[in-house]
Amino acid sequence: MKRLLIFGLLLTLSASSFSQDLKSGPYDLPYKNTYVKNVFVAENEFRTKTPVKTVPGTFEQAKKILPSPVWKGHEKEIEMYWHAWQIAIRNICQPKDGSGFVSSYLDVAYNGNIFMWDTAFMMMFARYGYRFFPFQNSLDNFYAKQHPDGFICREIRADGSDCFERYDPTSTGPNLLPWVELAYFKQFGDIDRLHAIFPALCAYAKWWKLNRTWPNGTYWTSGWGTGMDNMPRVKSEYNPIYSHGHMEWLDANLQQYLVDYSLLQIGFYIERWQEIEDMEDEMKFLKAHVGTKMWSDEDNFLHDRYADGSLCDTKGISAFWALQTDVLDKEKLDKLVAHLENDVEFARTHRVPSLSADHSKYNAAGRYWQGGVWPGANYMVIDGLWRQGYHKLCREVARNHYDCVFNVWKDTGTFWEYYSPETKEPGFMARKDFVGWTGLPPIAVFIEYVLGIKSDYSEKTVEWDITNLEEHGIDRYPFGPDASISLKVAARKSAEDTPIINIETSEPFKLVVLWGNGKSSTVQVDKSGKVQL
Repeated sequence: MKRLLIFGLLLTLSASSFSQDLKSGPYDLPYKNTYVKNVFVAENEFRTKTPVKTVPGTFEQAKKILPSPVWKGHEKEIEMYWHAWQIAIRNICQPKDGSGFVSSYLDVAYNGNIFMWDTAFMMMFARYGYRFFPFQNSLDNFYAKQHPDGFICREIRADGSDCFERYDPTSTGPNLLPWVELAYFKQFGDIDRLHAIFPALCAYAKWWKLNRTWPNGTYWTSGWGTGMDNMPRVKSEYNPIYSHGHMEWLDANLQQYLVDYSLLQIGFYIERWQEIEDMEDEMKFLKAHVGTKMWSDEDNFLHDRYADGSLCDTKGISAFWALQTDVLDKEKLDKLVAHLENDVEFARTHRVPSLSADHSKYNAAGRYWQGGVWPGANYMVIDGLWRQGYHKLCREVARNHYDCVFNVWKDTGTFWEYYSPETKEPGFMARKDFVGWTGLPPIAVFIEYVLGIKSDYSEKTVEWDITNLEEHGIDRYPFGPDASISLKVAARKSAEDTPIINIETSEPFKLVVLWGNGKSSTVQVDKSGKVQL
């Protein structure tokens, strides 16, 4: 009995001490403390990190450091590229004293708050500017605000306060953080950053599993939680924005699969994968469940699943998160991708609309996620198509999206939060000067799918998909922690002509060149000069 009393006293003292820590720290709770500590959070160094304020240089200074594209005869496209960077640099903010934020950051250009999925998508273009400013550290502010149980709020005010209580169905997500951090690592090879972020990412993933799953192990979220606020998905008796609808949410399950895969990859790089081996079991479960229970043979599409086992009939862009995974076999993936070429559904004037055009709620002006074309979601689709080997369709979708954004930029002089799917215009009530995730088309899509240059420093590889006939290329392309590469290709008379390439580099790498109708060549580049294919 004495042992039980002593053990109970220790628990009481421990809880009291922890509660006092919360009241004296950033989690001053007006109610009883219900936090269950996550072991990985104890390793999260961002929670106690001293804030670092980095004052950016001027845009004129940036133009001497940032990657510099070349495309003869396309001066306006080059101008749009630089304009996007100019607005982005203008949106760099400093952490407020006492906020708990630990780094200067790229603002999402919305309401002064930081948003998790906006910031994640922004890093997919901002990584190209890391030599000028440490944009990737924008994510550090989310890690710094992680709760003791692993929770991270999806929207945080500039003063450091969460916008939502952690058990609110709208409080968090989507979790794209491991996917984005892995992309950054492959660009720069920053192994130290992987060591730093791994605990925070693992704790957050485990919070999701403990707090956002149904008894069968599938994931749920909400309209706000998906970032796709008003997409028609839940049944009519539920609020479409705030409620989980007692539904298995397709994108949440696909994204969690991607989280597990990305964290295991990061774990392999830093030799800590053994600590999260259970994620392999979850991947097996999610692959089997999504590929069978959330797949419809009637329309060859992936759908949300209701509590009674029936499928939602909405066809939305959320299904194409499957392109970032291997949950579907080749036959099903081919059928899913075919919807992107169907002009009754997703192959509209401006691709890819968030909602299939044959849905009753589809709106020609976009009306947010009832048909709007969103740069972040489109980048996911484009990137996924390339990864899965749908190169021809990838080029078509990427170029259509880029050209539409370019035409609107020429007409309006700026970038917009999202775009109309039926006309080359901004979306309904879209915000302007939005860089923001609309930096993706003029920077990332331009570099990767118009100029055609992608790289993986972890494999010491650069891939160049040469489709343009004009002289084009890029100077100061960032490759790894130190090297910058200059890649130029001479003008050609036809797409079948073998490219003549000139490269300047201080870092050896393998160059994979694609051109013409399926032609390719791989060469080892170890010094400056002309590349012979």
